[in-house]
Amino acid sequence: MARASGKVRAARLTDLAALGELSRLAQGGGEATRSLGLPVSGPPIGVFSLFRLPLGAFQPHDALYVFERDGHIEGLLRVERDSGREEWTVVELDAVGGLDAGDVRFRLVQHLLRDGAKRGASRFHVACADADDNVELFMQHGFVRFGDERILFRQPGGLPAPWTEARARGAGIRPAGPLDAVGLSRLYASVTPAPVQRLASVRIADWERQGRDWRVPRSSLVPILRFADVHTYVLEAAGGGRDGAGFDAFLQVGVAKEDQPHYLKVIARPEADAVPLIRFALGVIAEHADRSTLAREGVIAPVRTYEAPFDRRLEEEGFEDVATVTLLMKETLVRVAEPRLVPAGVR
Repeated sequence: MARASGKVRAARLTDLAALGELSRLAQGGGEATRSLGLPVSGPPIGVFSLFRLPLGAFQPHDALYVFERDGHIEGLLRVERDSGREEWTVVELDAVGGLDAGDVRFRLVQHLLRDGAKRGASRFHVACADADDNVELFMQHGFVRFGDERILFRQPGGLPAPWTEARARGAGIRPAGPLDAVGLSRLYASVTPAPVQRLASVRIADWERQGRDWRVPRSSLVPILRFADVHTYVLEAAGGGRDGAGFDAFLQVGVAKEDQPHYLKVIARPEADAVPLIRFALGVIAEHADRSTLAREGVIAPVRTYEAPFDRRLEEEGFEDVATVTLLMKETLVRVAEPRLVPAGVR
């Protein structure tokens, strides 16, 4: 295929109207379009606006690139940057233009990696459907495929009543705080395969971050947290647990502030009873959600394949499988197997 004519450049404010239309067309899934294929548009999940450049979510350190040809915008790539860890997450990668839409996306990713290297990015993350050559595109640029994630969705309505503080305390559930970082780090290490731990490189300091800046545990739908009030809880293990970690599970709830699904993420030991934690989470949403939109907002929950059987517990509580996405990552830092002196440089 011939290289697409045109150029990649940073987006300007004057591009926003064209970008919104391009994003809408690409998410529609037409034959002449390409997107990441995430379940963010149409029924049953109306979170399309999350990924369609709302100005309130676009922060100064984020990056947005466009592919321009003959005065028309035919591709866009949007990245959210975690300034605390210098990690970049590809949120949207769309192209229109018929037969060369794939090449347009190739050039956008190529430009992203070059610009990210100049700005000191340490890792690039992306989640996409295994369709339209998405996975092959990123692997051509050195991304590593390290897992899959099921997206489960609970239809709006029918949320249980909020738990009382006494009931939550009796079940061992309490709010998480910075002082829980060590225990949460041990919990994460006990339920996450070693290869994934090495790739993710989650530090104790990451567990200390609070609110919307809390980006662990990472999932394909982390961008939802920019549009939500985030609540975090721990399920304490009886007697401190067999390894002294202190926790059987960690719960992250994102109560939507926009017209979008609420977010639920849990990491739990396989032997832990996670059903009470799910019901507690649904009660948190019922308590804090906007009453005017609660009837049309469901709950979305990402579950990695190695986190089974937690997905079965979600299904027992009314969640349905709506998609499976592939997780990929690219590291720009070189891992040193053994300590040794290396040439120093100035960035």
